[in-house]
Amino acid sequence: MRRLLLAMAFTCLTTGVNATCGGNFGQFVAMLKQEALSLKYKNPLVNSFFDVAKQDPKVLKADRSQGVFQKDFITFSRALISDHRLTHAKRNARKYAIAFQNVERDFGVPAGVLLAFWAFETDFGANQGNFNTLNSLITLAHDCRRPELFRPQIFAALELFKRGEFDPTLTQGAWAGEIGMIQMLPKDIIDSGTDGDGDRQVDLQNSAPDALMTGGHMLKRFGWQANKPWLQEISVPTNLDWSLTGLNRAYPVSSWKALGVTARNGSLYDSASEASVLLPVGHKGPAFLAYPNFKVYFEWNQSLVYVTTAAYFATLLAGEPAYSVGNHDQGLDGFQMKVLQTKLVRLGHDVGKVDGILGSKTRAAVRAEQIKLGMPSDAWPTPDLLNRL
Repeated sequence: MRRLLLAMAFTCLTTGVNATCGGNFGQFVAMLKQEALSLKYKNPLVNSFFDVAKQDPKVLKADRSQGVFQKDFITFSRALISDHRLTHAKRNARKYAIAFQNVERDFGVPAGVLLAFWAFETDFGANQGNFNTLNSLITLAHDCRRPELFRPQIFAALELFKRGEFDPTLTQGAWAGEIGMIQMLPKDIIDSGTDGDGDRQVDLQNSAPDALMTGGHMLKRFGWQANKPWLQEISVPTNLDWSLTGLNRAYPVSSWKALGVTARNGSLYDSASEASVLLPVGHKGPAFLAYPNFKVYFEWNQSLVYVTTAAYFATLLAGEPAYSVGNHDQGLDGFQMKVLQTKLVRLGHDVGKVDGILGSKTRAAVRAEQIKLGMPSDAWPTPDLLNRL
C-alpha cells in the first residue's frame, strides 16, 4: 500500500541532533549510538542496546499491507465487532471491575472505551505480537516514510532499558513497536505508565490492571474529559444541509436540535457542548454526533474508520443499541478510490497520498466536488460521483 523504502536519505527532526533516514543500515545504527552518547547514556549501555539490532523486512511488509483501512465503516465495524469480542468484553468488565472503577475515578475514562481498545488491539491480551520491538522501531525509523514518528521511540526504549523495563533481545510486540495488552509505544509507557495492581511495577504485557490504568492515564493526557460523551447515534432530517456535516465543522448541540437532529435512543447529550455530525457512509447511512472526546481517539489511531468503530463499540458496551445500517449508497473499492483520488489531484485538490483510503483530505475534496456538481455534499464518494468526474 505504501511506497517502497527510499534509497535516498533526507534530514529529519529527532530528539537530539539532526540525522538522516535511509542509507546503509549499519551506518544508521552507528549514528543512533552516537546520538545516544550525546544524550549522556553510558557507552556499555548503548552498545548492549544497539549491537543486537537488526533490520526486519517483515516489519516493512506489514507497514505497507494495511489494506484493511480501505474498508468502509460498516464492513470494518462488522469485521472487528464479533460476538466473541462482545462476550469477552462483558466478561472482562466483570473480572476487572475494580480496575475499571479505579481508571474512571482517577482519569475519567469509562470502562467501555478501554474495553474496545483492548479488544481490537490484542483480543484482551491474547495476541500481543511476536515482532522484536527494538528491531521494529529501528527498521521503521530507518525507513523514510515516517521516521519522525519512530525515531524518538528508540530513545524512549533505551530509557526503559536503562530502568530495567525493556530487553532489546526479548521484548516483543506489534510490528509498529507497540507493547502490551493495549499496545503502547515506549514513549507513552514512560509518560503514562501506571501501576494498577499495587506491585510497584508497570507490566503492560502480563498485568491487565497495569495496562488498563496506563491506557486511562494516556487518554487523560491526550485530553479526555471526565463525565462527557464521545459518540452518539442520531437521526437526521432528509432536508439537512449536508455541507454542515463533517468533523471539521462543529456547532452547539442546541443548534443541531433546532435543525431537527434527534438522538436515535433517548435524548441528545450535553446541550452546552459543540459537536459534529459524522456520516461514515454518507447521508443515507448511520449518523453520529461526535463530541469533543471523540477527537481524543485520533491521538490513539489516526484512521477514521478505526476510530469510529472503536468509539461506536464503546457505546455498545455502555448499553446503547446497534446502529441502524440505513440504505446507504454504494461506496468505492480500493482501486476505484485510487482512481478517484487521482482525478481529484488533477482537479487541484490535496488528498495526501493516493492510497485508496478515504481520509480527511479526500473527504474534503469529495465534498467540494459534490457542491460543484449539485450533489448532496456528505463527503461520501460513490460510483456516480466517480463517473461524473
